[in-house]
Amino acid sequence: MSERDITTWKIIEEELGRPSIFRSRESLAPEYVPDTLPHREDELRQLAAAFKHLVINPGSFSQRILITGKVGTGKTVTARVFGRDFTRLARRKGFDIRYIHVNCHRNRTLHNVVSEMAKQLGLSIPLRGLSVKEIYDAILGFLEDNDVYAIVTLDEFHYFASIVGSDNVYFLVRTYDDSHYAVKRLNFIFISLDASSLNLLDPVTESYLLRNMIVLKPYTSRQLYDILKYRAKHAFYENVVDEDALKFIAEYEGVDTGGSGNARHALEILMLAGEAAENEGRGRITLEHVRAAIMKTSREIIDISDAILYSPLHELIVLLSIVRLLRRTGKPYVKIGDVEREYNIVCESLGLQPRRHTQVYEYVMNLKKAGIINARTSGKGQRGRTTLISIHYGPLDLLEKHVEDLISRRLGVVSP
Repeated sequence: MSERDITTWKIIEEELGRPSIFRSRESLAPEYVPDTLPHREDELRQLAAAFKHLVINPGSFSQRILITGKVGTGKTVTARVFGRDFTRLARRKGFDIRYIHVNCHRNRTLHNVVSEMAKQLGLSIPLRGLSVKEIYDAILGFLEDNDVYAIVTLDEFHYFASIVGSDNVYFLVRTYDDSHYAVKRLNFIFISLDASSLNLLDPVTESYLLRNMIVLKPYTSRQLYDILKYRAKHAFYENVVDEDALKFIAEYEGVDTGGSGNARHALEILMLAGEAAENEGRGRITLEHVRAAIMKTSREIIDISDAILYSPLHELIVLLSIVRLLRRTGKPYVKIGDVEREYNIVCESLGLQPRRHTQVYEYVMNLKKAGIINARTSGKGQRGRTTLISIHYGPLDLLEKHVEDLISRRLGVVSP
């Protein structure tokens, strides 16, 4: 073994020997199906009511449910959790109900969708060389011969409908319209971003699906906090991530606090923050790790350097005061009163006359409009009402140095 090989061996061995802060990394992955689904209890109840006939009067009709919601609202995981648990409970009652989940973005043709259904049912037929109708008839025959019922979820249905056209959509949606099967064994869940894809369907089918629609709303910051806390408990060892970090992510992403309410994005931020902490050899996830993760994952990140390049001198000093307070306190938010006191101290150290309160407040609002800071009025749990200020992007030490350099350059060319 060469010296290079030994060095490589040592590098890999050392890395494998490092302790991990992750207990179960997959618990934060988009495809993970948790045991519990916080804040989707009502939607699960609606699904159970919709498919209740399968254990009361099975085969009496074919149910078709439409689930809509923006990205990250839990459409896929809600359907998967329901399918998993509903089929388990049905089996205990003596009913053989199968759950099939087809991603229509991956399976982009009707042939691929139907073939995937057959594959998940375990049909022993050659899928190549058979037409869509032949495979579909084989599926219906298998269900009939084996006294099996199925709930088929067509995920990303909006994409499928736009690609394959209305005739192919009819083929699935109206399965039993002209069928000789008296017992209706196939049932469907259609997952779509919105109901616009239904414009491709005939008015009767469109009207039917709209009457059986479950709309998933974006998550609030409180809901996201509960989701993050539940997943973090499974993903990390004890005392790795604290409440402030989880609340920070939840408030950044919560629909009620200016975010999109996207749980998938919130979990991605937590995952990246954990990886950053582990790469640094830290045993705990800090707000700086979270800020760096947000910077890395943000879809519409503002280039802070460009945004503050032409900011007035005192606006830069206010920003510097915010950054220093956040770094010094280690808290996710600081009060505007504390910022103003820090601003006065910085002005004194620079030999500048500080601006009045109204002007400082205006600088804060300008920084907020530019997307550099987040500012909101305090709510419950705070004595009195004040403006709370945070910065979601980081790392803050680099931002502090950058702002300090800008101020130094500005003082060289601008009189106070």
